[in-house]
Amino acid sequence: MQREFGCETELVASGGGVFEVSLDDELVFSKRAEGRFPETPEIADALRARST
Repeated sequence: MQREFGCETELVASGGGVFEVSLDDELVFSKRAEGRFPETPEIADALRARST
């Protein structure tokens, strides 16, 4: 991620099965909302879409 997007990633421990990805405090993916984990390229694709 850092090489392509020029940003650091951070894993924040949580409970209750929460898995969320945010960019600049904007939610990119939510396991709770989608009811599933993201596919392998899905997060990078979502970040690319938000950065253009």
